[in-house]
Amino acid sequence: MLVGGGRERKAGEAVLATSVAPGEKLPPSPCHGTFQGRMRSSLSLQRSLYAHQKRQIAALVQSASKTFQAYERRYHRATRHFRRVIDSREVLNRLRRTDIAYVGDYHTLRLAQQTYLELLEAVSAGDRRVVLALEFIEGRSQAALDAYQAGRLGEKAFLTRIGHPYRGDFDIWPSFREILSFAREHRLEVVAIDRRAPGPRSLEVRDRFAARRIAELARAPDRPLVMVLMGQFHVAPDHLPARVTRLLGTTSRSHQIVYQNAEGIWWQLAERGLAGEARAVELDEHQLCVFSASPVVCQRSFLDYVEAESGDAPIDERGLTRTVRVMMRDIAGLTGVRLGRLASGLEVITAAELDVMRRIVRRADGPAPFSADEVRHLERHVLSRESAFIPRARVVWLASLSLNHAAEEAAHAVRFAVLGEAMERPRPRPDAFWTRVYEEAVGFFGSRLVNPARRCTSLAEWAAIFGDGRSPHHRTAAFLLALHAALREGPAAARPLIPPTLELFNATAHALGYLLGDALARGFAARRVTGDEVRALFHDRLENPGASVLALRQLVAPMVEKSHRAPLL
Repeated sequence: MLVGGGRERKAGEAVLATSVAPGEKLPPSPCHGTFQGRMRSSLSLQRSLYAHQKRQIAALVQSASKTFQAYERRYHRATRHFRRVIDSREVLNRLRRTDIAYVGDYHTLRLAQQTYLELLEAVSAGDRRVVLALEFIEGRSQAALDAYQAGRLGEKAFLTRIGHPYRGDFDIWPSFREILSFAREHRLEVVAIDRRAPGPRSLEVRDRFAARRIAELARAPDRPLVMVLMGQFHVAPDHLPARVTRLLGTTSRSHQIVYQNAEGIWWQLAERGLAGEARAVELDEHQLCVFSASPVVCQRSFLDYVEAESGDAPIDERGLTRTVRVMMRDIAGLTGVRLGRLASGLEVITAAELDVMRRIVRRADGPAPFSADEVRHLERHVLSRESAFIPRARVVWLASLSLNHAAEEAAHAVRFAVLGEAMERPRPRPDAFWTRVYEEAVGFFGSRLVNPARRCTSLAEWAAIFGDGRSPHHRTAAFLLALHAALREGPAAARPLIPPTLELFNATAHALGYLLGDALARGFAARRVTGDEVRALFHDRLENPGASVLALRQLVAPMVEKSHRAPLL
């Protein structure tokens, strides 16, 4: 039902299992209406995905201090309720009438900075002076900022001076480059308001510093509009705005707080069927909230940022399906696969969709709809944050707007053009394992055609993981190394080593498949593997999957062994 995908995991990262028990025959599919009532609601699935990703984020960042927890609670109290839905014109009118606009930022969500830029473009169209106050840059780097804006300092030198190591296309810098470019073009003053400070008093120190700079700007006799962009928690009424008001004292200045995609309000809108329709809401006379993304998408942007691989890049969601179709055609052209109508009929679905499961299930309506058990498997896979190609629905599920994810699933879809419904046929457990390894290898190879910089965990790294008895992936490493060695003698010799549990089965097949796919890509790039050999791999119908994996392993053996001697990462 699912052709695995996901992301390459560096040594030590969690390896998530796919959801379908390999080799097991699923129960007969009941009529469509039998399980619709059992399918969790779209909102319930979104909540579950939100909770799951929240746990993932919590595992990636340090435990929050009590001070931070109290800070966060004040934000959630402030964004608990809203009065009414409003339109974009009212948002702009209120900003034009105010003196200080505090716009909340979700740093890794590009839509958050794009929304700020759209607001900035609208309010700067008049005669009033507009000043930008940005958290992105520390106050001590104001001279570097001024030099960059004046054209006296290049981009690379500027990023070095402000201490921002550019991390590639998932980095937040491109969004701020656009903001600074607009300010330069329209000769708008830009002021750096951040002050990085470690320890439990960090939030207080940063708010105090930013407040001083904002109050100084707001006191100007010509009464400019100060457009602040700072982390969402900071702009809650009791935090930065309260400090600025105290510093202004008898200087009367009005303010508006503009939250973005506040979770509590978004869930309320979703319960009323308004999520995706309401562009903005009013909380009170000083607080608004605008919407460009769901809480799940905001979280995903952070996880994508943290987990971005070498050479990976975010895909514009507006052209996602077309992008995947183009990838399919490119991979098919190289491998001589005839796609037929598959590319034009393919649909790409992401977490941004509110009715993920219903859209997937509807696509499989017909002679073989999904059974209740299959729907539950699909739901678990969606919650696992692994991408996948779902053959029966002709759907690519992308858990991430990642070029690597999209390319890998495009390769799986090309394989479906060869195998058709045979891709889903039940197999005995050993054959299911080798099938999974083979498809993972093909998928990873396809992603390397699109992103040659992509790398996977090498044999040397897996050996190091095995040597570290405390690693949570010690058992996966043990099975991978044993299976890879046993394959020299053939699938029959390796058969007793197939992992016994579903989690280990999936993790090991995924890792071994990626290892072979990476070696295939390097061999192809070095012209040690020919185009005809690649085409033969894509056209293999896996009548004997064990033999197919053995042939693949023999084809790429020199490249795999080379990676053992010279780790890629």
